[in-house]
Amino acid sequence: MEGILPTTAFSVSSSSSKSDRRSKSKSTQTSSKPSLVLALISCFAWLYVAGRLWQDAENRVLLVALFKKNSQQRPKMLTVEDKLMVLGCKDLERRIVEVEMELTVAKSQGYLQNQLKQSSSSSGKQFLAVIGIYTGFGGRLRRNVIRGSWFPNVDALSKLEARGVLVRFVVGRSPNRGDSLDRNINEENRATKDFLILGSHEEAHEELPKKAKYFFSSAIQTWDAEFYVKVDDNIDVDLDGLIELLQKRRGQNSSYIGCMKSGEVVSEEGKSWYEPEWWKFGDEKSYFRHAAGSVVVLSKNLAQYININSASLKSYAHEDISIGSWMMGLQTTYIDDSRLCCSTTTSQDKVCSLA
Repeated sequence: MEGILPTTAFSVSSSSSKSDRRSKSKSTQTSSKPSLVLALISCFAWLYVAGRLWQDAENRVLLVALFKKNSQQRPKMLTVEDKLMVLGCKDLERRIVEVEMELTVAKSQGYLQNQLKQSSSSSGKQFLAVIGIYTGFGGRLRRNVIRGSWFPNVDALSKLEARGVLVRFVVGRSPNRGDSLDRNINEENRATKDFLILGSHEEAHEELPKKAKYFFSSAIQTWDAEFYVKVDDNIDVDLDGLIELLQKRRGQNSSYIGCMKSGEVVSEEGKSWYEPEWWKFGDEKSYFRHAAGSVVVLSKNLAQYININSASLKSYAHEDISIGSWMMGLQTTYIDDSRLCCSTTTSQDKVCSLA
C-alpha cells in the first residue's frame, strides 16, 4: 500500500498541472480577442479622423480662396477724402456735359469767333456772296467759254467785287502733287487771277462730295460774306438776276436756297446715279428733300457749320445729297426757288440755264 501512494500522488499532481496550463491558455486566448477588436476599432477611428482632417483642410483652402475673391469684389470703405473726390468728379462731369451742349448749340448756329475774326480781317470787307464755279483739270475749254459769256473778265472782276460779289473757279490738286496738271492750273491762275485752289482736296470725280466741304470751308476762311454759292460749270448764270435774288434774302440766317427736289434712290450697281449706301434711305428708297446740285446757296452760319464740322460730316455718293444730309440736323430754313431750277430753255424769271 505504501509503495502505491507516491505514484498516485504524482499522477494527481501532473494532472493538476495540465489542467492549470489549459486554463491559462484558455484565459490567454480569451483576453487576446478583445484587444484585437480594440486595435481594429482604433485603426478605423484613426483613418476616420485622418480623413476628416484632410477634408477639413481642403475646405479651409476653398474658404480662403472664396474669402479672397469676395474681399476683392466687396466695395471698399470710402474715406471723407474719397467721397469729396467722387463728388468733385461728378460735378466736373456735369460741367463738361453742359459745356459740350453749349458747344453743340454754338456749332449749329455757326459761331466760331476766332475764325470769324480771321475771315473778316483777311479781306477787310464783307461781301454779299462768294460764288464758286466747280471745274476740273480738263475743263479749260469750258472755262474759256464761261469767261467769254457770263463770267466777268479780269477788269470786270474788280468792279463786281466792289458790288460785293466775288466769283472764282474752284479746283483741287492733282493726286501727284506738283505735276503738269497742277502747274497748268497755277499758270492759268497767274494769268486770269480767278481761281480758288483747294490745296487739301484731291481733284477726282469720285471725290466731288468731299469737294463741297473743302469749298465752303476754304471760302469762309478766306472771305467774309452773307452767302456762299456753289455753281456747276455746265450752266450759264444770269449774274444780275442771282445778285438780285440774294439781295432780297439779306439778313435771313440758316437759309438753304436752291431748286428743291427729292427722288428715287438707285440701288442697282452699274446704273447712273447709283448710291452704294442706298439701304440707309429706308424701304421706300427715296431721297430726302435737298437742293439740286447745279446751284446751291448757303447762308453764312450754315457754311460756318460745315467749316467747323467738316471732319465728321458724312459724304454720300452724290454732292447734292451730301449737302442736304448736312442740313437736316440743323434749324435750317429750306427755300425752294424755282428761278434756280436750271433747264435747257431760257426764260426771263430763270437765273440759270443748262449750257
